[in-house]
Amino acid sequence: MTEQGDVSKGDHPMLSNLSPMSTKKGKVVTAQQAVQLIRDGDTIAMGGFVGIGCPEELAVTIENTFLEIGSPRDLTLVYAAGQGDGKEKGLNHFGHEGLLKKVVGGHWGLAPKLQKLAFENKIQAYNLPQGVLAHMYRDIASKKPRTITTVGLCTFVDPDNGGGKLNDITTEDIVEKVQFDGIDYLAYKPFPINVAVIRGTTADTDGNITMEREALTLESLALAMAVKNSNGFVIVQVERIAEAGSLNPKQVKIPGILVDCIVKSKPEYHWQTFSEQYSPAFSGEIRVPMQSVEPMGMTERKIIARRAAFELEANSVINLGIGMPEGVAEIASEENILEFVTLTAEPGIIGGIPAGGLNFGAGVNTAAVIDQPYQFDFYDGGGLDMAFLGLAQADKKGNLNVSKFGPKLAGAGGFINISQNAKKIVFVGTFTAGGLKLSVENGELIINSEGKVKKFVELVEHVTFSGDYALQKEQPVLFITERCVFKLTKRGMVLTEVAPGVDIEKDILMHMDFRPLLFEDPVPMDARIFLPEPMGLKERMLRFPLEDRLTFDSEKNLFFVNFEGFSISCIDDIMAVNEEVRKSLASATSPVKAIVNYDNFNIDPELVDTYMDMVKRLVEDLYDDVTRYTTSTFMRMKLGEELQKRDVAPHIYETKEEAKKVLS
Repeated sequence: MTEQGDVSKGDHPMLSNLSPMSTKKGKVVTAQQAVQLIRDGDTIAMGGFVGIGCPEELAVTIENTFLEIGSPRDLTLVYAAGQGDGKEKGLNHFGHEGLLKKVVGGHWGLAPKLQKLAFENKIQAYNLPQGVLAHMYRDIASKKPRTITTVGLCTFVDPDNGGGKLNDITTEDIVEKVQFDGIDYLAYKPFPINVAVIRGTTADTDGNITMEREALTLESLALAMAVKNSNGFVIVQVERIAEAGSLNPKQVKIPGILVDCIVKSKPEYHWQTFSEQYSPAFSGEIRVPMQSVEPMGMTERKIIARRAAFELEANSVINLGIGMPEGVAEIASEENILEFVTLTAEPGIIGGIPAGGLNFGAGVNTAAVIDQPYQFDFYDGGGLDMAFLGLAQADKKGNLNVSKFGPKLAGAGGFINISQNAKKIVFVGTFTAGGLKLSVENGELIINSEGKVKKFVELVEHVTFSGDYALQKEQPVLFITERCVFKLTKRGMVLTEVAPGVDIEKDILMHMDFRPLLFEDPVPMDARIFLPEPMGLKERMLRFPLEDRLTFDSEKNLFFVNFEGFSISCIDDIMAVNEEVRKSLASATSPVKAIVNYDNFNIDPELVDTYMDMVKRLVEDLYDDVTRYTTSTFMRMKLGEELQKRDVAPHIYETKEEAKKVLS
């Protein structure tokens, strides 16, 4: 993107009218006065997520000012997360020819008016990953030359596949491919931003901003810093004004040194979300009784969510995408297993239950709400154990498209960040679309009316997720529908499970543009999924059998022991471990290399000596080499001490990757 010069505040014609010294209200101005700061050709960035944190009054005022006087015009609009209601609100206020010349956005699906301009070549249009844009704000603030990441490789954002350009008139390259240590990365070009338009709850007259009634804090601080260090203007819409110096400094999310103008919004333009005027549960002021969540009816949504819930593992950190994946949280609630997993959403929600629909991004009973750039730091670094994302269109290579369908430019949002970096991916969605109707009778799935649109096609239109890249990273990938389950393998897409009552040829293969690989006898989907009573997932999750925790790869002569969440509480437990390990390695023709996961492992202190003596015997009898790992500093220290006492090399690491690397 062509760089723009910094805004010169001293030359700005409106600055003298907005000086804090000119009024007792300090930085408080009207929306009209604030919008007059925006010049033709400026780059303007707007914060928000769907309707959360969306400065609606300022967006309305920009739109009305342009329609009345034709200015500001030819703006470059930048935003990380999609904002809108799919109709008129949010970014749709910018959907007028002449108002914009360029858009660099993370998600387009909620702003059909912007989509139309892009599709008709009325604006230059880019779609970059949401997390990349959130991080780019920080890089702009610190004047970094590039935002460098693996996020986007092998997708439509990769310069080899278009570099995120969405139409013919968009020609400038803003993404490059670079290498470090022989590894490919994408380098995204930062650029100065002239104006930030963001939102908070309370502002004092010095411009300090708190967000106590907001559902999210988003990327507001990073964006304000980016604009301030671009010598631009930061405009903040708030609900109320406080006296200077009266706010709790620990509650201030944007300090006044970054804020130029404060606009007190009309209540109708400051809803907490685009469907909820205000919920104290979304702002963390109250916790919602879980019994108040209504059970789902036996629809395709519930069937898919139920099958997906079988993939949940205790102590895992999970992301749920918008739409069909939201049902996984409802099933987890119905099955009383929410306390054993941590659900998250990309704008910063950790724990609790993420909300859906136009409330998406908010959550109830959350453990924490952090800034969006930090959430993507965690995601990009591999913090997610699993992600459940929507299945819109898939092909024979395991590629997925959720971003572009003909004239519909949905955009990727956080999908690329999440799908490329979670340890395991589960795509969920109906097998076909457009008119699908089904029912469940006597535990069998009945397809009453088939969908008109095939979702499993020869080649996807847009690569939002690359199957080949996932295979390179050895990332497990599942595709779960109401009638069958596919697994991505190096040989291709494999049909692994079929719903009871479904005919493979008539109900599956006839409605695909490619023929998947078939197991000789695909197993039935679990019968409990199609019955009305609870499935007993809590018991299943807590009673993870010992034999299922032990995996021996005879080809690699590698033995993996998963003691995550396992407890040793009696002598019988120690004897069972000894017996099962020896049984698992009975077929080994030579001593094995072993990796043991001790995350969240518990043992009665009185049994430590007996357990470690048993471990020493296993090492001497069966192992050529063994490494162990746990994120617990105390457990690493304790295990190390006990092993050294017995002249056993400890080899204890913090992560599986470190432990595995030592063995290789």
